[in-house]
Amino acid sequence: MNDGQLKNLLFIYENILNEINVGVQVINTQGNTIIYNRKKAQLESMELDDVLHKNLLDIFSFKNRKDSRLLQALENGVSMKNAKQTYFTNKGKEITTINHTYPIVKDGEVIAAVELASDITKFERLKENVLKTGNTRYTFESIIGESKAVKEVIDTSKRAARTSSSVLIIGETGTGKELFSQSIHHGSERSNKPFISQNCAALPDSLLESLLFGTKKGAFTGAIDHPGLLEQAEGGTILLDEINSLNPALQAKLLRAIQEKTIRRVGDTKDKQVDVRIIATINEDPIDAIANHRLRKDLYYRLSVVSIIIPPLRDRKEDIPLLANKFIEKYNYLFHLDVRKISDKVYHLFLDYDWPGNIRELEHAIEGAMNLITDETEIGFHHLPYHFLNKSKQVYSVSSTSQNKNLDEEDLSVKLKDQMENAEAAYIKKVLEKNKNNITHTASVLGISRQSLQYRIRKFNIKESY
Repeated sequence: MNDGQLKNLLFIYENILNEINVGVQVINTQGNTIIYNRKKAQLESMELDDVLHKNLLDIFSFKNRKDSRLLQALENGVSMKNAKQTYFTNKGKEITTINHTYPIVKDGEVIAAVELASDITKFERLKENVLKTGNTRYTFESIIGESKAVKEVIDTSKRAARTSSSVLIIGETGTGKELFSQSIHHGSERSNKPFISQNCAALPDSLLESLLFGTKKGAFTGAIDHPGLLEQAEGGTILLDEINSLNPALQAKLLRAIQEKTIRRVGDTKDKQVDVRIIATINEDPIDAIANHRLRKDLYYRLSVVSIIIPPLRDRKEDIPLLANKFIEKYNYLFHLDVRKISDKVYHLFLDYDWPGNIRELEHAIEGAMNLITDETEIGFHHLPYHFLNKSKQVYSVSSTSQNKNLDEEDLSVKLKDQMENAEAAYIKKVLEKNKNNITHTASVLGISRQSLQYRIRKFNIKESY
């Protein structure tokens, strides 16, 4: 075989190694890595140059030397099949794999060791999470939608999952804020730790403080030593839904807990360290909430390290068929039905309707319709719940009269709000263009903060247009 043929053969081998869906690593007699394919690099989040030609123990750490299957194969000639192995990279990432490891023997001597690895890290996290919490069920794969609007939100959320920074999720009621919250938790390094959700509007402030921060025995009549939700979520994530429902004093205490990473139980005099990620949701414009004293400005800045704005269903109507089919499938299973689609008339009604209740309202409409179905395989207009049809008629009535000159006050207020938002968006675009898209200068001209301007750019979806 000449040099050209040998180079071609090596090129073919390298391509095959990088295309197979199994991680491959080979070390020589000195323990240095001489082969390291693309899949192995992906599952370990390493670069080729980080590992190749470097000693195994300089890059990876094991509880004991014998826990390294590669070193066992190299030093003792031991072969192991389907053996689970957990170890750490020098970047601190925990890896769990199922390996087939064996020595390469030539003329009676071990000259190298090979490891074929399948990644089960995500499976292990999911399994542990189910065992430890049992109260989360959503991942990014659970999010239904192919519209550009929702894809951008998913991409932003996936990037947020890579860190432990606080997240503020902004969206109307029924848009799926908790779904995104759970997905971020599941996609993060904290996924094998607890996920705890608390609606801040569900309890009075007196109960909510002790629930969040815990109590010290003797703090009040009947009080016992009890950890709060922030302690119970140690190492994991806590979702604070409707954060604008907290009173200012509790918001200040929460801000201190986030900044100092400590909490103090009600009635206690000592602080306790906590490691928990905060995800908060709000169902209104946070700038309006700040202006109306429902949200502290300093807490907003602390929470909105990452801001995620979930679009309402009326802005992603192309996702309605996908969502409707998903809900039909769900209630077919629950109600033992065989519904296959919605009628054309219902489909057009769904597309024309503004869905003030968003995805939750769509699901309830389909659930209500399927409660009225017997043997039919199609949801018709007559199956839709009366309250939904009545609400739809009111919307159509408003829509038709808004085209006339004689508008009543309610119609005018709705129309005025839309006009004001359009004018605001157009003015922001114009000032951005004048200031050559400089956020700081534009915010100064507008008389608002950078944070407020960036929020409005996302809200009005003008980020790509300037």
